[in-house]
Amino acid sequence: MARISGIDLPKNKRGEIGLTYIYGIGRSNARKILLEAGVDLDKKVQEWTDDEQSKIRNVINDKFKVEGSLRSEVQMNIKRLMDIGCYRGVRHRSGLPLRGQRTKNNARTRKGKKKTIANKKKAPKG
Repeated sequence: MARISGIDLPKNKRGEIGLTYIYGIGRSNARKILLEAGVDLDKKVQEWTDDEQSKIRNVINDKFKVEGSLRSEVQMNIKRLMDIGCYRGVRHRSGLPLRGQRTKNNARTRKGKKKTIANKKKAPKG
């Protein structure tokens, strides 16, 4: 089993797809990594030799920020936005969408479950 930057890659997937299980590596970066390491793109993860695995590890360590360090950098960027009080930071703080989406109807992913507010009861006629 290939273990790269603390992640167990799935054995039965192609190398290009398997590398995308690492946070910070998508399809295009996975392709670049494999080409630079000299590993065939269609080769499955379980077919990689120890030498190929070490080449891939070296390429990732030298050229990419992945997993823990990338996650902490993203969190620090969000914290910085919140500290300086810019619009994006305020939206992060209040848990609302921050890229110009409308919030009247949608945005449930960001806002969370609906909070229903009861209507006032009408006074009976009489």
